[in-house]
Amino acid sequence: MLSFSDPLPHTPQRVLIAGVTGVGKSTLGKHLSELWEIPYTNLDVLHWGPGWTERPQFREEAHALAASDHWITEWQYWGKGLKHTLGNRAETIIWLNFPRPLAWQRLFRRTVRRWATQHQAFAGCTERPPWTAFTDENHILRWEAKTHSKWRERMPALVQELSGAAFIELRSPHEVRNWLSGPAQQAREL
Repeated sequence: MLSFSDPLPHTPQRVLIAGVTGVGKSTLGKHLSELWEIPYTNLDVLHWGPGWTERPQFREEAHALAASDHWITEWQYWGKGLKHTLGNRAETIIWLNFPRPLAWQRLFRRTVRRWATQHQAFAGCTERPPWTAFTDENHILRWEAKTHSKWRERMPALVQELSGAAFIELRSPHEVRNWLSGPAQQAREL
């Protein structure tokens, strides 16, 4: 697994960004799209319809995305069959492996900000009040608590299973910034 200072072995074309909810996968995807001139697709936008319902065309659109030659997206919706659909096509996988307190703090702030401003993150979907995390088992704050350790459990096997992909582990926002200004910038010139 590569670190924030290791050069990339190739020019990225199909990029997955892994990590728990709220660590900045979408933000990094947008930055990389601009830097590498590769289209970024937000899987949450493809997935969520009004009222937090799944869009009927989600799986079809996600499979079409994976089949294309150039993309950047988040590695999520494994329960919808996208683990291998995306994983087998990716040749660069970036893992945002932030410490739990930092990840939770960032998600909590984002959730409160979106709820307070009634920001519509996806087609008519607004964040639920933060206190409903105590009663709503599907609340995003509870989702993070349930899934945070899963990436650490999964990643060693994924590195072996998808050995043709370059894996990059970034452990903090500082490492992300250094990687963007170093190896990611250099990969543009490969």
